Amino acid sequence: MLAIGSSSTVGLGASSPTLNYPAQLELILEQTFKGLDVVTINRGVSGEVAAATADRLKTLVGLERPDLVLWQVGTNDALMRVGIDDFRATVVDTLRWLKEHEIDTVLVGLQYTLKVAKDEHYRAIRMALRDIAQSEGVLLVRRYEAMEFIEKAKAGPLLAGDELHLNDLGYRCMAEHIARAMVVSAFFKGTGTPRVGRTLP
Repeated sequence: MLAIGSSSTVGLGASSPTLNYPAQLELILEQTFKGLDVVTINRGVSGEVAAATADRLKTLVGLERPDLVLWQVGTNDALMRVGIDDFRATVVDTLRWLKEHEIDTVLVGLQYTLKVAKDEHYRAIRMALRDIAQSEGVLLVRRYEAMEFIEKAKAGPLLAGDELHLNDLGYRCMAEHIARAMVVSAFFKGTGTPRVGRTLP
């Protein structure tokens, strides 16, 4: 499994590399699927936008040959004001390339913070990613909605001191949320129920 994306994949804000979301996700999946040996390769790069990730992805796929790509995408594109059409074209083209090479993909959506809650461009990128997942038949983990729910429930602070990157609890919640989405998706796939366009909050 190849985890790719920006600082949320690297684990910026975590107190230890073992507490980033890909590392915690690996443990959760192995505990859930007894006897399954999950190998997660973390190739996140802080500050990266979708176009830069897409450029790296083809090389990494050739080198690592993953069965599954976890692509955390959209947050930096929104913050850096990447055009909606450019963002959409990049993600769609990359997803189709992965599909052509028979590699499953899970999209991990944008992060939630109070600072971006009323940002229209941020919302537009978020909605574009939902549309892409639906049209391309790819699982999208909607972490914005999950983080917003936790924030409103006052379940505990999820952000580090910079109020942008996640802390240890935030990465744990992120790993658990992605694991849940993957398990539910695997269940639907295993029972013959289509998972095309599924998005989980």
